[in-house]
Amino acid sequence: MASRVHLQSFLMKLCVLAALGFLTACSQRMYGVVKVESIPPGAEVINLKDDTHLGMTPLLVTWESDDEDTRHATVELRKVGYVEEIASFWVKLRHKTKDAAIAEPQSVTIELKKKK
Repeated sequence: MASRVHLQSFLMKLCVLAALGFLTACSQRMYGVVKVESIPPGAEVINLKDDTHLGMTPLLVTWESDDEDTRHATVELRKVGYVEEIASFWVKLRHKTKDAAIAEPQSVTIELKKKK
């Protein structure tokens, strides 16, 4: 009888550990990097989600998440003498480390038109 109780207790603990392992694997932080380029280079990149300045092209932008595998991004590119351009794209968060994502960035190239 005592060994049956121990076995049930062991199996219960094993199930709890397996469930915790499954939940941990589901919430692993994932990364995606986009290389934003403009023609001509040197355009300011603004994230329209929160109006933050991301940098100047060419530019690597990193996205990360614990619960998403894709992220929708909308950016505006500005350069003196050129018409502002808005670009929208999906970022695939497919890498387990930031370094791996930087090594394989997704490419987005936007051509700016000269103002008349």
